[in-house]
Amino acid sequence: MKKGQLEVFNLYKLIQDQTDYTNFIVSEVNDHSLRIAVINGEFHWHKHEDCDELFYVLEGELFIDLENNETVSLKPGEIFTIPANTMHRTRSNERTVNLCFERTSNDING
Repeated sequence: MKKGQLEVFNLYKLIQDQTDYTNFIVSEVNDHSLRIAVINGEFHWHKHEDCDELFYVLEGELFIDLENNETVSLKPGEIFTIPANTMHRTRSNERTVNLCFERTSNDING
Protein backbone atom coordinates (compact mmCIF):
# COMPACT_ATOMS: atom_id res chain seq x y z
CA MET A 1 0.00 0.00 0.00
CA LYS A 2 1.28 3.49 -0.85
CA LYS A 3 2.04 6.00 1.87
CA GLY A 4 -1.04 7.89 2.99
CA GLN A 5 -3.65 5.50 1.62
CA LEU A 6 -6.45 4.70 4.04
CA GLU A 7 -4.86 7.03 6.62
CA VAL A 8 -6.04 10.37 7.97
CA PHE A 9 -3.39 13.07 8.42
CA ASN A 10 -3.69 16.52 9.92
CA LEU A 11 -1.07 18.50 7.98
CA TYR A 12 -0.81 21.21 10.63
CA LYS A 13 -0.10 18.68 13.38
CA LEU A 14 2.65 17.06 11.30
CA ILE A 15 4.68 20.29 11.35
CA GLN A 16 3.27 22.20 14.34
CA ASP A 17 6.55 22.37 16.30
CA GLN A 18 8.87 22.36 13.28
CA THR A 19 11.05 25.47 12.96
CA ASP A 20 14.02 24.11 10.99
CA TYR A 21 13.87 23.25 7.30
CA THR A 22 12.07 20.02 6.55
CA ASN A 23 10.54 18.51 3.42
CA PHE A 24 8.93 15.08 3.39
CA ILE A 25 6.34 13.00 1.59
CA VAL A 26 2.94 12.92 3.31
CA SER A 27 1.07 10.80 0.79
CA GLU A 28 1.33 9.26 -2.66
CA VAL A 29 -1.35 9.28 -5.38
CA ASN A 30 -0.73 7.23 -8.53
CA ASP A 31 2.82 8.21 -9.54
CA HIS A 32 2.80 11.55 -7.67
CA SER A 33 3.66 12.65 -4.15
CA LEU A 34 2.28 15.27 -1.83
CA ARG A 35 5.14 16.81 0.15
CA ILE A 36 4.94 19.25 3.02
CA ALA A 37 7.80 21.64 3.66
CA VAL A 38 8.73 24.12 6.36
CA ILE A 39 11.24 26.73 5.29
CA ASN A 40 12.73 29.77 7.02
CA GLY A 41 15.56 30.99 4.82
CA GLU A 42 16.78 29.77 1.43
CA PHE A 43 16.87 26.46 -0.42
CA HIS A 44 19.54 26.03 -3.09
CA TRP A 45 19.09 26.67 -6.83
CA HIS A 46 17.99 23.53 -8.66
CA LYS A 47 15.80 22.15 -11.43
CA HIS A 48 13.79 19.01 -12.07
CA GLU A 49 14.49 17.81 -15.59
CA ASP A 50 11.43 15.60 -16.10
CA CYS A 51 8.86 16.89 -13.62
CA ASP A 52 6.66 19.94 -13.15
CA GLU A 53 6.32 21.10 -9.53
CA LEU A 54 3.27 22.77 -8.00
CA PHE A 55 3.53 24.80 -4.77
CA TYR A 56 0.58 25.59 -2.50
CA VAL A 57 1.21 27.84 0.51
CA LEU A 58 -0.50 27.07 3.83
CA GLU A 59 1.27 29.56 6.12
CA GLY A 60 3.66 32.51 5.74
CA GLU A 61 4.96 33.82 2.43
CA LEU A 62 6.99 31.77 -0.03
CA PHE A 63 9.25 33.42 -2.58
CA ILE A 64 10.22 31.47 -5.68
CA ASP A 65 13.18 32.90 -7.59
CA LEU A 66 13.29 31.91 -11.26
CA GLU A 67 16.22 31.77 -13.65
CA ASN A 68 14.97 34.82 -15.61
CA ASN A 69 15.45 37.04 -12.50
CA GLU A 70 11.71 37.00 -11.78
CA THR A 71 10.50 36.37 -8.22
CA VAL A 72 7.04 35.02 -7.48
CA SER A 73 5.48 35.68 -4.07
CA LEU A 74 2.92 33.21 -2.75
CA LYS A 75 0.69 33.76 0.28
CA PRO A 76 -1.67 31.28 1.97
CA GLY A 77 -4.16 29.81 -0.46
CA GLU A 78 -2.09 30.62 -3.56
CA ILE A 79 -0.55 28.12 -5.98
CA PHE A 80 2.17 28.30 -8.62
CA THR A 81 3.50 25.65 -11.00
CA ILE A 82 7.11 25.52 -12.16
CA PRO A 83 7.57 23.75 -15.51
CA ALA A 84 10.08 20.92 -15.79
CA ASN A 85 13.68 21.93 -16.47
CA THR A 86 13.26 25.45 -14.99
CA MET A 87 16.03 26.59 -12.64
CA HIS A 88 14.52 27.91 -9.38
CA ARG A 89 14.92 28.22 -5.64
CA THR A 90 12.49 28.75 -2.78
CA ARG A 91 13.03 31.06 0.16
CA SER A 92 11.18 32.85 2.94
CA ASN A 93 11.73 35.61 5.47
CA GLU A 94 9.78 33.80 8.19
CA ARG A 95 8.54 30.30 8.98
CA THR A 96 6.59 29.29 5.90
CA VAL A 97 4.69 26.07 5.23
CA ASN A 98 3.89 24.84 1.76
CA LEU A 99 2.63 21.75 -0.01
CA CYS A 100 4.39 20.51 -3.11
CA PHE A 101 2.89 18.20 -5.71
CA GLU A 102 5.36 16.36 -7.92
CA ARG A 103 6.16 12.99 -9.45
CA THR A 104 7.28 10.52 -6.77
CA SER A 105 10.43 9.64 -8.68
CA ASN A 106 11.51 13.32 -8.65
CA ASP A 107 14.73 14.13 -6.78
CA ILE A 108 14.13 17.26 -4.64
CA ASN A 109 17.84 18.02 -4.67
CA GLY A 110 17.81 18.66 -8.40
